[in-house]
Amino acid sequence: MSLQLSFAHASAIGPRAENQDALREVTPVPLLAASKGYLFAIADGVSQCADGGLAARSTLQALALDYYATPETWSVAQALERLLLAQNRWLQANGGGQPLLTTVSALVLRGRRFTLAHVGDCRVYRWHGETLQRISEDHVWDQPGMQHVLKRALGLDQHLVVDFLDDQLRQDETFVLLSDGVWSTLGDTTIAAILRDLPDLQSAAHTLVNAAHRAGSQDNASALLVRVDTLGESDIGDALMQLQQWPLPPALRPGQLFEGWQVESHLGQSQQSLLYRVRDAQQQPWLLKTLPARLHDDHQAGQALLSEEWFLKRVAGRHFPEVHPASQRQHLYYVMREYSGITLEKLYAKGGPLPLAQWLDLAERLLRAVGLLHRRQIFHRDIKPHNVLLGDDGELRLLDFGLAYCPGLSEDLPSALPGTPSYIAPEAFRGEKPAARQDLYAVGVTLYYLLTGHYPYGEIEAFQRPRFGVPVSASRYRPDLPEWIAHSLERGVAADPQQRFETAEEWLLQLEQGERQSLNVRPRPLLEREPLVVWRAVALMSLLINLVLMFLLLHT
Repeated sequence: MSLQLSFAHASAIGPRAENQDALREVTPVPLLAASKGYLFAIADGVSQCADGGLAARSTLQALALDYYATPETWSVAQALERLLLAQNRWLQANGGGQPLLTTVSALVLRGRRFTLAHVGDCRVYRWHGETLQRISEDHVWDQPGMQHVLKRALGLDQHLVVDFLDDQLRQDETFVLLSDGVWSTLGDTTIAAILRDLPDLQSAAHTLVNAAHRAGSQDNASALLVRVDTLGESDIGDALMQLQQWPLPPALRPGQLFEGWQVESHLGQSQQSLLYRVRDAQQQPWLLKTLPARLHDDHQAGQALLSEEWFLKRVAGRHFPEVHPASQRQHLYYVMREYSGITLEKLYAKGGPLPLAQWLDLAERLLRAVGLLHRRQIFHRDIKPHNVLLGDDGELRLLDFGLAYCPGLSEDLPSALPGTPSYIAPEAFRGEKPAARQDLYAVGVTLYYLLTGHYPYGEIEAFQRPRFGVPVSASRYRPDLPEWIAHSLERGVAADPQQRFETAEEWLLQLEQGERQSLNVRPRPLLEREPLVVWRAVALMSLLINLVLMFLLLHT
């Protein structure tokens, strides 16, 4: 089931000349609701500033329009924070010399979780089981006579600090968003009594606002109530399966026309996928990916296939396969463009360890691709030479998003250990959550293998639970390596994730700097590369010399 909500609001001007409160409810189309959620917000413009009403209305307008324009893979908190920081700058720049100030509380409900972003003195409560729980903090000065003076608001300071709260949703709970014109007059006891006596949301919202003014509130009064009727799916794959209940395609034969695609050949089948080469009406080649017939009732496999397509659509660019919209499809599959070229695995098999110049070029391009992926908040989790294609068009593309993960949108099974063992980061074996540094570890092993034909900790089999110590330096297998390359690889595959590069961009910068500083590739001295071997040889030579001297002394 998708997330089902009921909501209502009310707002009244009271004795003021203008209503400077603002309310916003955004319910997008189902697919966008699954990835971005439902947005509810309340803002209270500060009347002592240039135009509090403008500040409140423009802030909620910016949130409503721009939140759904942020990448669908961004976390809710990340998207809200960037938008609120931008709106804070706008308010400071457009006050005409006077402050434009507003408070704001923005609530996003998605799947089975909610995220609250809050600045100022509007209040947000959770009402569940006849218990009222305040989940926002009043950003006012806690001093006599200053309880209504804001210490945090949009437009007040150059450096905005936003409170965030992320938690699980509960069935049948209600979120209550109130301006200070309501809560400061009624108090929590009266608010709870109204919610208890009036289960109808619209009646409760109007009663909260009217009761505040009858009780003497001199401010605008606004209330926004949101009830969780049905919890949503836990991840994007589940949501997609609910939205798109398609059967598997029948077995396709060469020459067959299927939903506008000319089937050319059956390319192969694995445990989890079935691949066909097809052509469109312009005879352009594409790959149609679906599931084997035995998985026709496997909800998890169908969810994974739709998730893979969803991720690829959201990282569109030169480093990733293009996905066809396939808007007329009636079966469970997706279509991506076919590219001629060679995987890095086959490139190594064909010519052995890569020359340094070619390796550097590929390393920099792979890091750019991974960096772009991570900026979209997507972790690939299966980076290896087999999944990197060097196209005949010169582009480097990252393939196979079947294990991709997005925090907040994907659910990771604790028992699952996705990927190829030799490329899996040590902390993943310990059950830690997917993270960018795990992808960077896989990049490190990939680059290490392409240079040496070996793995930094030896090859790891699927049944193993390996121990990680100090990686073997790549210079042991490649004496021609500059020291800075060997060092960057050692850092890239460090067993401790905190010792690795934090981002792909950081690693890329080090490669570019090292390349500029070392135009001439020279091997490190043997003493630096293999100190133990050198000192053992020196000791052996010293022993031989001593034996020769003893022999000469005994025979003179």
